[in-house]
Amino acid sequence: MKFKLDREAVAMRVAKELQDGQYVNLGLGIGTLASGYIPEGETVLFHAENGILGFGRVLGDEEAEQRDINLANPGGQYVAPLPGMSFFTMCSAFGMVRGGHVDVTVLGALQVSEKGDLANWTVPGERVPVIGGAMDMAVGAKKVIVATPHTTSSGEPKIVKKCTYPLTAERCVNLIITDVAVIEVTDDGLLLKEYCPGWTVEDIQGITEPKLRVSEELKEMTL
Repeated sequence: MKFKLDREAVAMRVAKELQDGQYVNLGLGIGTLASGYIPEGETVLFHAENGILGFGRVLGDEEAEQRDINLANPGGQYVAPLPGMSFFTMCSAFGMVRGGHVDVTVLGALQVSEKGDLANWTVPGERVPVIGGAMDMAVGAKKVIVATPHTTSSGEPKIVKKCTYPLTAERCVNLIITDVAVIEVTDDGLLLKEYCPGWTVEDIQGITEPKLRVSEELKEMTL
């Protein structure tokens, strides 16, 4: 039986890419959910562009008593305090990114091209109140993971031959994790590495615009 992963499940798969000791910036949406799935005993130092480092997972609605108005990520989500966490200016926060000190960033996407170009900050004709750190994260982090549904709400591919939306950055994406597949961006094109249970290579290719190469080690996705 074929099904798509929900947002929490995609976040669980994203969390498997985050290694002990890494400095990681989580974009809003699926990215921030990944903070709740770090294995016990591992330390991932989460970084936020509003000037926090080393904080914990996003707090749920049922944890209102633990919320601190001074401890929130750039999206206004309350996060859990951890021993040793630190606070600093936004200038220092962006200095970490631009200086190459962030190991991984997890971003959402409107479109990703077969070359790893990313469009995630605006839709033509729509008002954008603030760009935020989209460009800085895309070009400053050592590894860029895109976490996104494989298609739009109307079923159009989000993984395309060429982005038609305004670009955030060119050739910046390293790995794409969707609700049906894990795809690596390589110099030779997009490499399908994992598939969601019930899906075939043909199924995934059918909702992906560029031609996919298939890994010799292709396997079913696990969480």
